[in-house]
Amino acid sequence: MTATDAITIVPVATGRQRKTFIDLAYRLNADDPAWVPPLRSEAAETIDPAKNPFFEHAEVQLFLAFRGGKPVGRISAHFDRLALAMPPAQGMGPGTGNWGLFEARDARVADALIGAAENWLRARGMTRVLAPISLSIWEEPGLLTTGHDHSPTVMMGHHNPHYQGWIEAQDYAAAKTLRTFALDIQQEFPKLIRRIIASGENNDKIVLRQVSKAHFAHEAALIVDILNDAWSGNWGFVPITEHEVAHTGRKLKPLVREDLIMIAEYEGEPVAFMMTLPDLNRPLAEIGGRLLPFGWIKLLRWLRKPAEADMRVPLMGVRKRLQSSRLASQLAFMMIEQIRQAAVTNYHGKRAEIGWILEDNQGMNAIAEAIGANVNREYTIYQKPL
Repeated sequence: MTATDAITIVPVATGRQRKTFIDLAYRLNADDPAWVPPLRSEAAETIDPAKNPFFEHAEVQLFLAFRGGKPVGRISAHFDRLALAMPPAQGMGPGTGNWGLFEARDARVADALIGAAENWLRARGMTRVLAPISLSIWEEPGLLTTGHDHSPTVMMGHHNPHYQGWIEAQDYAAAKTLRTFALDIQQEFPKLIRRIIASGENNDKIVLRQVSKAHFAHEAALIVDILNDAWSGNWGFVPITEHEVAHTGRKLKPLVREDLIMIAEYEGEPVAFMMTLPDLNRPLAEIGGRLLPFGWIKLLRWLRKPAEADMRVPLMGVRKRLQSSRLASQLAFMMIEQIRQAAVTNYHGKRAEIGWILEDNQGMNAIAEAIGANVNREYTIYQKPL
């Protein structure tokens, strides 16, 4: 091996190194037509301890790989103290660390980066890895393993198809598969589903309402309260903090449309919600992740009035005590139908993506299949003992 073939792993410590860390994703994915460049300002905020509240309860170290003096890969190694406190039966728990934000030029670079992340985690007492998770389980969990032929929707990852083999070659085994479902929203739902919806609409105990942007902070807190209850028993669950709620709310507020987010009340109590966002990735692809010099104009125009917008359903939840009842699926169908009609009528939408949904979440998988949605992408979270 020559000196120019040697790979050096460097911990990120300076502003210039952070910029290199961010730029690598754009360079290594430049030839992939399905990759959507995120806003560089958003990418920078993700790894900034002063701006991302994930750092309040996590320890993170970024690494860069160099070969011949040139950057050829990157990775984050991290552990979340809230995740360490969760029951092991739910996937996280004591000793579980993570790596993510992974990009590599080739298999040798991948090996070196993953090895550096594992060594960092071992040195801090971690005994197991779940990866890739970038950075929080609520952000971009998993590696894309099915669906590389089309672009992701907003807040979903897209990865080089070679990464799967490189990761599995390091003795990583699949821990869980996350699915997204594609749905033609211009088609009416099957007759049985329409009858279930009609029955709910005739039930005076059920009230569906849109969120109010005028009371955005209150509405966000209400949704997160339902979410933390609804998802508390799910594999991989980590509670969302108040600072993370506020941070995510500020980021998503420009995308929020009142007619695309529903809260369901039963006997006067908020018991379920469904959040839908117009797919920001379409305009992001057009501006290449850059607001300057004219990208901000295109993006602002789209945000003011999304047209022919695809939709993403990132979150839905029903309070835990109702999840085994018929009411839970009825509320889900009712919210989906109201939002479907709004998406078609007000935004000329044609397609929606639902997910992610855990492979073994029988209730949500059944709801997606019942309305005619089909699996279009799968993400794998891998595990390995240290």
